[in-house]
Amino acid sequence: MKKPILMLALALSTSVFFTSCRETAEDNDDKTEMHEDAMDDVNDDADDVGDDIEEAAEDAGDAVENAAKESGKAVKGAAEEVEGEIHEEAHDDN
Repeated sequence: MKKPILMLALALSTSVFFTSCRETAEDNDDKTEMHEDAMDDVNDDADDVGDDIEEAAEDAGDAVENAAKESGKAVKGAAEEVEGEIHEEAHDDN
């Protein structure tokens, strides 16, 4: 009587063991897939941030160029104005 009970217990424990391992493997696959999805999202976000930084740097460069052009125009205008005043004073002295 002991042998059939032991065989039944062994069969039951073996089936429970393999069933629980299979579920764990499936859970691990799900977790691995979720981690891969999360890493893809992180990579996409990092790419977006990189693109935003590049765009901001280009905008800053454009702003510096525009400011330099405007400053150059202002200096040139001021120089022409001073030159005109000097020329007028030179004619007024004569």
